Amino acid sequence: MSAIIEELDPERRDVELPTDAAPAPDTERPRRVIRSRRPGGPNTRKPGDWLVLAVAVVLGFFIAVPFLLILVNSFKSPADYNTSGPLTLPTEFYFDGIVAFWERVNFPEKLWNSVFISGLVAVFAVLISMFNAFALGIGRVKGRLWIVVLILLANMLPQEVLLYPLYFMFKEAGLYDSQWAVIIIFTVIQSAFGTYLLASVYSTFPRELLEAASLDGASRWQILWRVVYPISRPTLSVLLIFFFIWTWNEFLIPLTFLVSNATQTVPVAITVLQGDRLMDVTTTSASALLGLIPTLVFFLIFQRTLTRGITAGAVK
Repeated sequence: MSAIIEELDPERRDVELPTDAAPAPDTERPRRVIRSRRPGGPNTRKPGDWLVLAVAVVLGFFIAVPFLLILVNSFKSPADYNTSGPLTLPTEFYFDGIVAFWERVNFPEKLWNSVFISGLVAVFAVLISMFNAFALGIGRVKGRLWIVVLILLANMLPQEVLLYPLYFMFKEAGLYDSQWAVIIIFTVIQSAFGTYLLASVYSTFPRELLEAASLDGASRWQILWRVVYPISRPTLSVLLIFFFIWTWNEFLIPLTFLVSNATQTVPVAITVLQGDRLMDVTTTSASALLGLIPTLVFFLIFQRTLTRGITAGAVK
């Protein structure tokens, strides 16, 4: 600064800079930020948090115990099981139980039947639920409240009440002992729940978006696929995953309507083979493991999609 003053006015060399001038900031030296932890901050846990965590760990342990028992006993020989019981590790890996169940029930065929039925039911039920909910939640059809109440009451009916009417209906239609009978039944059942859920979601849909799309000349079909569907896709993904898993685990209706061996699903094949007394305890565990692995793999693949769909409406 003094050099600049000297160049501008050589006679004012005695000018002194003010002593209270702030020094130039030292940009080369990194600043160290010290963050103090205050009580009650994000890094501290309350006793209630530890209690909830302990309860969650205990519940997770009890949920995992049956799966661990199935996994351990699937690789035991019958002699090893009779000697040591179900709670010990196998002395050697025994794969004959898995091979025996695989060959007796033709497991690839049963696996394809379950995937085919569950996949089609999930897709059809989500589509029908979306169409119905669009009409009830956004279209505001007449008698919307009574229709939703009727759908809710239909969800409360047990499957045992539906067996005889459905059996008589599909027997007359020539669809008995056909996979399409099970697909139609579960599509209607699952879509009833999906319609009830989505109708309440679509009833709170932003009306400004719908009005803006309508002013731009969009038809009902375009509003559904270009406005409503992209926004509600996380919720539809959650419904798709749940419908697939619920249909996969269904037993009573497939047992009633799928009589022949070629059309049976994995849960029905496991139970029918156990009823014939062709399996011991270890083979039964192996069959349960083979029936559980596909749904577990499906859940792990779509776990992130499920998490995003559940938390999609948490933050707006």
